[in-house]
Amino acid sequence: MPQRTPITVVLARFEDIVELGLRALIEDDEHLSLVASDVAYDDVYAVLERHQPRVAILNFGSLSSPVELRRLQRAFPDTRLLVLANRPQPSECRQMLSLGATACLAKNTEARDVLHAIHLASRGLQVLPPAMSEARRTEVTGPELLTPREAEVMELLQAGRSNAEIARELHVSIETVRTHARHVYRKLGVHTRRELRALPAKT
Repeated sequence: MPQRTPITVVLARFEDIVELGLRALIEDDEHLSLVASDVAYDDVYAVLERHQPRVAILNFGSLSSPVELRRLQRAFPDTRLLVLANRPQPSECRQMLSLGATACLAKNTEARDVLHAIHLASRGLQVLPPAMSEARRTEVTGPELLTPREAEVMELLQAGRSNAEIARELHVSIETVRTHARHVYRKLGVHTRRELRALPAKT
């Protein structure tokens, strides 16, 4: 019977205890091959380019912006992005998926569920954490997420489109476009369209 090719995995930098657990988990699975670990945020693009892994496990708290997920997915379409965050709500994870992640889990997810998510993500299947009660909501550590519509507006703004053009394309009012644009600027820490267009694409 032919032997399965191991799923290659790149592991970003995490808190020590989380990283140790993830490394042990991956190294103990004969169907997974850890090709790089403890990868600093600034090195993620170079490491993914070098190894072309099937799955990259990212620390949401280390991303410079949620838009980074979209950029990474476009730069490395064959690499599945599994994002770990501090107790994210399902709605927040759905936003990450809309921006390019394949899977989103809490850092305190049980080991078997993390392994299951890696295998599912490697096949392109989306994975969300179990539903959590709003009463137990905990703020996610990391950049504030863009909604899917805000991400659309951001891309059109970066393409140099006017508010009126964006409103026509998205079938919304100009005032709605202005509101989305204000949210995009605030979340990304920019103040003008020029600053927004100057954000590095990192492709």
